[in-house]
Amino acid sequence: MTVQNSFPQGLRDGIPIGLGYLSVSFAFGISAVAAGVPVWGAALISMTNVTSAGQFAGLSLMAAGASLAEQALTQLVINLRYALMSLSLSQKLAPGIGLLDRLLMAFLNTDEVFAVASSQPGLVGRRYFLGLMLAPYLGWSGGTVLGAAAGAVLPAAVRSALGIAIYGMFLAIIIPPAKKQPPVRRVLLLAVALSCLVAWTPLSRVVSSGFSIILCTLLAAGAGAWLFPREEVGEDA
Repeated sequence: MTVQNSFPQGLRDGIPIGLGYLSVSFAFGISAVAAGVPVWGAALISMTNVTSAGQFAGLSLMAAGASLAEQALTQLVINLRYALMSLSLSQKLAPGIGLLDRLLMAFLNTDEVFAVASSQPGLVGRRYFLGLMLAPYLGWSGGTVLGAAAGAVLPAAVRSALGIAIYGMFLAIIIPPAKKQPPVRRVLLLAVALSCLVAWTPLSRVVSSGFSIILCTLLAAGAGAWLFPREEVGEDA
């Protein structure tokens, strides 16, 4: 079986991902400064996490004064998919890749990096994956620093306007699959309904914002898995 193990090729494949991360992390940097996080703190968060949805959710919970338990559970729910992606990717790695390299790969195994690595013909080697990770990491960390630095000097009105970019990013993520796949659309509407139910009823007095995210996510995802199960395709299909 062929092995893709070219660092320059991995670097070229990762550049588009890094450019995409640059704009999203710029919005995170602005949001972090607006929430009271210093520039160095925003940079440290991105350099040690590299998870867009998890970081934005964590930032909202920190700003709301959520407990450590709420933050930990929310991150577990949001980022659980990375464990599944890492298990899948481990079956595609070339032999001889050590534990430390695998830990580093797991740290940078984002949705887009996973998709590109999984689409390679044959196995994926250490050098290719390291090249693939470099541009996304620099784009995510660098964009956060630029956004945080800009947010520290821009007027409040401009920071508020630029902060809307994150909502546009989330809409860009959920609308295309919701338009194409009715089950996704129904689960999305259910999650919105559950969130409104918690926010606009007396439940908001007993369920904090952090646990409401966990509750709505689990209920909507569980209902979607139960009501709209995916048919398993056999090897002969």
